[in-house]
Amino acid sequence: MTQPDNTHPEGAPGDEEHPRRGPVIRDKRRIDPETGRARSPEGTPPPPADAGPARPSPEGDLAVATEDALSGGVDQSHPDTALAAERLEEMRRMQAEFVNFRSRTQREREGDRTRATGVVVEALLPVMDDIHMAREHGELTDGPFAAIADKLEQALARFGVERVGTVGDVFDPTVHEALMHLPADTPGVSLPGGATEMTVIQVMQPGFKIGDQVVRAARVAVADPS
Repeated sequence: MTQPDNTHPEGAPGDEEHPRRGPVIRDKRRIDPETGRARSPEGTPPPPADAGPARPSPEGDLAVATEDALSGGVDQSHPDTALAAERLEEMRRMQAEFVNFRSRTQREREGDRTRATGVVVEALLPVMDDIHMAREHGELTDGPFAAIADKLEQALARFGVERVGTVGDVFDPTVHEALMHLPADTPGVSLPGGATEMTVIQVMQPGFKIGDQVVRAARVAVADPS
């Protein structure tokens, strides 16, 4: 006797006997919102409660290696440690190159500024000579022109311009140009007391320098005590 066929075509179960289920929602969050602990991936049993710390990732190994390299405890047998030491050496070399570049740039900038200031001072030399001669003749003791001369010299001083050449200075060939050389017993020549070296007794034209750069040497007359 043929048995009745109670099966249904695949994908079409009877609604009465097998009601269709709703959508299935799986919580795949890696952190348990209730306990705050990390969840194990699906299919992986959770670690036992007494299990030790998890094995660090390669990134963690590299971080530890870098820290060891920085502290001086470099283990060259570990590839990550060797890589960290190599990167550390490259970083130090790049830092040294940057410091050298910054120092060279600073020196070049200061040199450019000094040269530019020197060009301005050279253009003003005739004015500065006139100011010097006016002072020597007592024409700039007071008045508006004396104030203008003082302000000009103060403005140049802010840029590092310094006047050289004063009566009584010991002769220095790097900043002085001797136009006259007189013996100490020449009438009218008076040397500072106790002078033992060639000394400036008259300034004909003052000199100027910016830092160590001499724009113009002072033109002077000197006397030799010997």
